[in-house]
Amino acid sequence: MIRDFLHDRRGNYALMTVITMIPLMGGVALAVDYTELVRQKQETLSALDAAGIATAQQIVSGASDDAVKVYAKDFFEANLRHVLPANTTLTVTLPNNNTGGGTLKMVATLKYHPYFLPAAAMLLGKTVGATDVNVVATSEVRLKDTLEVALVLDNSGSMSTLGSGTGQKRIDLLKNAAKQLVDTLAAQAQQMKQVSKPVQFSLVPFSASVNIGPTHDTDDWMDQNGISPIHHEDFDWSTMTSANDPNKYAQKVNGIWYKRGDGWGDTKDQPLTRFSLYSDMTVESDRETVQPPKQYVCDVTKKDGTCSKGHWVTPSPTYVYTTSRYASWQGCVEARPYPYNNDDTTPTTSNPATLFVPMFAPDEAGTLWRDFNRDGVNDVSSASYGYSNNWWADWPYSSNPTATQRQSDMRKYFLVKPYGSASASAGDGPNAACTTSPITPLKDVTVAAEKQDLEDAIDDMAPTGNTNVPEGLAWGWRTVSSNEPFTEGRPNTEKGNDKVVIVLTDGANTYSAVSDASYANNRSTYAAYGYTGLTYPGSGSVTRLFMNTSSAVPKTTYTDSNYTAALDENMQTLCANAKAAGVIVMTVSLDLVDTKTDEKKAMAALKACASDSRFRKDPTDPSKPAKLFWNSTGATLSDDFKAIGNELSNLRIVS
Repeated sequence: MIRDFLHDRRGNYALMTVITMIPLMGGVALAVDYTELVRQKQETLSALDAAGIATAQQIVSGASDDAVKVYAKDFFEANLRHVLPANTTLTVTLPNNNTGGGTLKMVATLKYHPYFLPAAAMLLGKTVGATDVNVVATSEVRLKDTLEVALVLDNSGSMSTLGSGTGQKRIDLLKNAAKQLVDTLAAQAQQMKQVSKPVQFSLVPFSASVNIGPTHDTDDWMDQNGISPIHHEDFDWSTMTSANDPNKYAQKVNGIWYKRGDGWGDTKDQPLTRFSLYSDMTVESDRETVQPPKQYVCDVTKKDGTCSKGHWVTPSPTYVYTTSRYASWQGCVEARPYPYNNDDTTPTTSNPATLFVPMFAPDEAGTLWRDFNRDGVNDVSSASYGYSNNWWADWPYSSNPTATQRQSDMRKYFLVKPYGSASASAGDGPNAACTTSPITPLKDVTVAAEKQDLEDAIDDMAPTGNTNVPEGLAWGWRTVSSNEPFTEGRPNTEKGNDKVVIVLTDGANTYSAVSDASYANNRSTYAAYGYTGLTYPGSGSVTRLFMNTSSAVPKTTYTDSNYTAALDENMQTLCANAKAAGVIVMTVSLDLVDTKTDEKKAMAALKACASDSRFRKDPTDPSKPAKLFWNSTGATLSDDFKAIGNELSNLRIVS
């Protein structure tokens, strides 16, 4: 019987069940608590991350420190769906309280109360509080230290038109919107108290060309010796031989034209350049009248023709009629030959094509001086060839000069324009295509004086001339680039810094064609690409404007529409290059409609040029980012610039 009892297992089932249930239920309890702990932890982390980004946006929008902390706490707790806010604490350290500045730090502590562990703890004789689990999470949001923005704004003649839906001129609407944007970003920049130059703006007014400023004539990146392959386009120095005048002639040595002979005075043996032309042209009558609101007058020139002392005059100066200099260079430059027209390559004398060449609109065939009485005194006559920019008098060194000879023979510029000769039309002269105010390089808008300089320059903008968007965009890029010619931008490779170019235009690219094949073969008015009828050295029959165009742009078709097509292709190349270099491109069309073919095409080109947003999705296709393109009207321009301000604000937040 004893043996049977020992081998009987029927009564142990319940006992074994009780024994095994304890670890099984403990495991389930631990699993439940662990799962819940992970869920609450993840929910806390998600709320913390969201609060970090949202709070950073409040900081860059200019909210006070106290308001930011309240906002952070409210936002954090509102995003805790199943976690009791009472079980969390949030500590906020603002950027201006951090050593070095720039980082928003938020620390959340979650106190988790287990469901089953307290009961187990009681069985072990421990207090319930000892079973709580504390979880600490940290989120850091880096506010970008710097933002550099180039405002590339259309100053063409159509900007004087009233903006749709308003009673104001487009240029005035643009001025107000641009200053509003500067004010908004300046206020935000004040929050970055421990960062040098947190937000900088440059201004690039453009029309048919871009004015870089006449005080840059002595900079190394300007072509001061006439070595660029485009420097002497349409300038024929070969007629100035020693046989014609042994005291005043030109000689070419190693690609540079020099002044030879004692007749040049103290400028003997200096290079013959566009700068020297501005210095040497003298008159007894009227001076050049320029189109920008302010005129630069060079008072003293150096031997090489660059200006050593000058001053600005508003409005255009009045003169006493004595023999004096006819014109001073106003600051506009020509587009560099391809590929340098579409990039920010640093100019260097080792590669002359990269240097910048001052604009000089040649005197086109017109007034002719003749010594009718054969008394050695040049009488004045007029013989019109129908050219628009006739501002000097042609000297008849041949009995029947052609229009090309009359335009390019350089001897005429070294004769004093006599008193009584016909005055040039307003705006005509060597600066004829230079119609905008100079570029304003990057300004730190946290400094009141620099911000005021920028806004004064915005107010100085005036509409006149054609539209050359790619040239404006190129110079906008160059103002934020750390490469010469403008070096105010931070290093191109610096992290935490965004370079942005904002381009606004109210029309298609334009370059004015001229039907003059039987005359000087200019084929166009003079502008940033010179005359389109002239071919680039070594390119065969291709003009500079057509050097990088596809087969869709015929190389010998000299029409307005073909010029527009060429400028459009150059613009797309430029946009691609800028974006590849890390520049963010934002584009704005003003008062363009898709019911007009040319305007619809211009809008599409601007949209294609624009970068993708880092923050917004395309409303028509949420799988794609939104383009940084705004199709504005006069009535919506202000609101669209506010949207641009929001985009720029977001750029300053990095999670």
